[in-house]
Amino acid sequence: MPKILFVASEAHPLIKTGGLADIAGSLPPALAAQRADVRLLLPAYRDALKHAGTLKPIAQFAVPGLAQSVQIFEGKLSNSSVTLWLLDFPPAYDRPGNPYVDAHGRPWPDNAPRFALLARAAVMLALGQTSLRWKPDVVHCHDWQTGLVPALLAQAENRPASVFTIHNLAYQGLFSYQTFVALGLPAALWSFEALEFYGQMSFIKGGLVFADRLTTVSPTYAREIQTPEFGCGLDGLLRYRADRLSGILNGIDDEVWNPAQDAYLTKCYSARRLFNKLANKQALQQELGLTSNPQTLLLGVVGRLVQQKGIDLILDALADIMQRPIQLAILGSGETVYETALRKLAAQHPGKLAVRIGYDERLAHRIEAGVDGFLMPSRFEPCGLNQLYSLRYGTIPIVRGVGGLADTVIDATEKNLKANKATGIVFHEASAAALVAAIDRAQSLHRNPRLWKQIMLTGMRQDFTWGSRALDYLKLYRSAQRHLRDKPKGV
Repeated sequence: MPKILFVASEAHPLIKTGGLADIAGSLPPALAAQRADVRLLLPAYRDALKHAGTLKPIAQFAVPGLAQSVQIFEGKLSNSSVTLWLLDFPPAYDRPGNPYVDAHGRPWPDNAPRFALLARAAVMLALGQTSLRWKPDVVHCHDWQTGLVPALLAQAENRPASVFTIHNLAYQGLFSYQTFVALGLPAALWSFEALEFYGQMSFIKGGLVFADRLTTVSPTYAREIQTPEFGCGLDGLLRYRADRLSGILNGIDDEVWNPAQDAYLTKCYSARRLFNKLANKQALQQELGLTSNPQTLLLGVVGRLVQQKGIDLILDALADIMQRPIQLAILGSGETVYETALRKLAAQHPGKLAVRIGYDERLAHRIEAGVDGFLMPSRFEPCGLNQLYSLRYGTIPIVRGVGGLADTVIDATEKNLKANKATGIVFHEASAAALVAAIDRAQSLHRNPRLWKQIMLTGMRQDFTWGSRALDYLKLYRSAQRHLRDKPKGV
């Protein structure tokens, strides 16, 4: 089995801003379960150090461009056998809160050197340029924060294979030419065929251009990003590298997200004890100040309050939704304009609309278990995790048919219902009217308890655990190694 250096900018439960952290915290243990030797490398953020448990220093080395040396602290990723490496350099990483933005939501002004440092340290570890003897066969990098790793590795002889995963192409790590110069990167990387992107430096292009294999987090998103609509200006490059690009669906941690043993729930339940789900609905209604009524269709939203997630569509549809015998529970944070609008609307619809701004892991689990349906009207969605959590929790997802949502939710058409394949409600147009029509379909099905239960149970039977995904990634790693081995020298 290969030795894998897994490089990411966040990982649950150490530090989390989104789905990347869930994947970086779940895929390495799944790979380890297949007997792969995995080391997870993250920056030693203040919160990561706090949540990492017992750590020990194992290496100290100089990185070009830094006056001080960096350290590697070693521990174990929580509840797994995966070796955790934290890159410690306090001037870059010892700060509170979000790893990318300050308390006012502004990107840290030194993000480029912070993540260039992560890349340089990863490359030195991968090439055996430190006192550590372990060398990977494959370096697996994630999103723009690690995009320089494949670019810098490609300049080296006798290097490991590289894999780069695109979690969200909309975030590209764009910086000025002056920043490129200040980072001291090889001059050859400043070209349209490398990091230059319309006069700026693009971190993500380092991965897209130089990695031996590219992946996205769903097959449909892998196709979508090769089109102008979803390609964020990089669709031409992705079409050029289409033979190296594939989509592997995300999985979920079935230990953390399991209604049969979820400690956050009022009552645990399963497909065989589905009646206990109702107790979670009643408890959620009480906790959020919603009118207690087990018959009312209760819908949920958990996530970032940004246009990508279709929160603007929900706001445009709310007047129509509130006219119906429907309740809505929303948990999330994001753009101030959406947070303010939701708070105002919640005050106008007491007992029907509950809004909690921020992120609360406990409440996220209780919403997944307590609501009847889960809204995800995303304008684009590389994979999505909440629809997978919903399926596991017998909560029917109502989604727009894009990206991973299209790959994971089977629409409750008459044909699919008859074949006992339907797992949710799928709509296609990015409009409030289409969203309301989908909710009306859900409400009609909810009035038929037999059909509703059938959809719930069909969803709960789906397997979105990491086991099979880990096998897909191992196959991908072997492919990347073959590509590197067969590549002509100097290419």
